[in-house]
Amino acid sequence: MESGIRNYLVVTGGYWAFTVTDGAIRMLVVLYFHLLGYSPFEVAMLFLFYEFFGIITNLVGGWLGARIGLNLTMHIGMGMQVIALTALTVPDAWLSVPYVMAAQALSGIAKDLNKMSAKASVKIIVSDDSGGKLFKWVAILTGSKNALKGGGFFVGAVLLEWIGFRGALAVLAGVLFIVMMITVVLLPSGVGKMKTKPKFTQVFSKVNAINWLSAARFFLFGSRDIWFVVGLPVFLYEVLGWSLTYVGTFLALWVIGYGIVQASVPRIFRQIRQSHHAQGPGGGTARLWAFILALFPMGIALGLQYGWPAERVLIIGLVLFGIVFAINSAVHSYLILAYSDHDKVAMNVGFYYMANAGGRLIGTVISGWAYQTQGLEGCLWWSACFVLMAAFLSFGLPELKGDNSNIKNI
Repeated sequence: MESGIRNYLVVTGGYWAFTVTDGAIRMLVVLYFHLLGYSPFEVAMLFLFYEFFGIITNLVGGWLGARIGLNLTMHIGMGMQVIALTALTVPDAWLSVPYVMAAQALSGIAKDLNKMSAKASVKIIVSDDSGGKLFKWVAILTGSKNALKGGGFFVGAVLLEWIGFRGALAVLAGVLFIVMMITVVLLPSGVGKMKTKPKFTQVFSKVNAINWLSAARFFLFGSRDIWFVVGLPVFLYEVLGWSLTYVGTFLALWVIGYGIVQASVPRIFRQIRQSHHAQGPGGGTARLWAFILALFPMGIALGLQYGWPAERVLIIGLVLFGIVFAINSAVHSYLILAYSDHDKVAMNVGFYYMANAGGRLIGTVISGWAYQTQGLEGCLWWSACFVLMAAFLSFGLPELKGDNSNIKNI
């Protein structure tokens, strides 16, 4: 078990380093290309391949990780991210929309290879059937990742203002390359590798619980990106007149806070004494918190439409939305592992995050289009609709009883 924990910590450390670069490159691209005169919809299109190839990567990545090992898929992802960062350091004349989309495609593939590797490793490390323990480990990993991604937003914005777009990219690529070399040395081969080679057709889940959860995940993460990816940062910069550093700092603090809450969800559930969480949350928990979440984008949109102070409405609304969204995400991240068998966890996690990437893709496209045509309020109403879809789909999620052996036939 000690060697397993050590492997988990090495994977997590590499994932953390990668996550900082992922948040930073997103903030760099949004802000820099907005400064170059790209419209909100054009900026959203720069992330189209990032999300689209994330869908493909998650579909193939789980199968690949089960065949060659999760450590190798992680290192492939880190190497691709170094290439993607370096590719964007070319002169402005080269930075056409297709070129940037191609670089973002590499970054999207890299991100989802790393995420799948780290998340699937948790199920392998926690070898017992303690749902509470699994819930805790998943929440800590996911929450810390999101906190560091928020840190990446801040790093990207600050580096953009201090050393410029290309200097920032060069620093990020160099640091990530060093971390990749360290993890190559420390991590043994074969982590998460299946004893038998799975067929590619096995990536499509035959477990109804996982299919319902994946569908709910699609709409949950689409609801966030509809207003968070393009609409919010552009609104803060253009309408409220915030500086680049202020925009990056605010979004970073939001994601960091969101990550801290996400890591604390198991403790929060214990404190409110919901005894049925002794084995971790179930389908009813996911359903309840999704309906609660839908209230917040509606409330923020109404506040803006009635002319309440925009800064106050957004700051308070974002804090509340972030807390409840973190709870939703933590519950989902636990359920995908709880619903999965040990020998199929990599493929199930890959399938689940394929749906996650699909939701982010649709959310990103809608974010640019809705902000350009309907403003931030339009983005928020679209977001509320997506959350409600996630809530209704959660009616298909079963409860957990002791272990997940009863899930196979549901």
